[in-house]
Amino acid sequence: MFGKSVTKVVQDCILDSGIQAKVVAEMINKPYSTLMREINPFDSSAKLGAETLLDIMKVTKDTRPLKFMAAEMGYSLETLKNGTSNEYRMNYSEQYDAAEAS
Repeated sequence: MFGKSVTKVVQDCILDSGIQAKVVAEMINKPYSTLMREINPFDSSAKLGAETLLDIMKVTKDTRPLKFMAAEMGYSLETLKNGTSNEYRMNYSEQYDAAEAS
């Protein structure tokens, strides 16, 4: 039997959030039927995009999908200290822009 997929983890993230899936769909500005297809691990024709995944994690405040993906790649995550997320985001943007320029 196959192990869990990232799609199943995202589905669990929404179902366990205590927020109705229709409300999650509204909050991320996605049609409910589209969201349900994208988080269905048995629907191979609908794909969940990275931006939608990020929006889902922000709305549900659940990082299990991110942790699952990191573990699949052999990494682990750590929480940034209070107030450092904006600093990290700006630093990363500068590094990314410099790499793109060269």
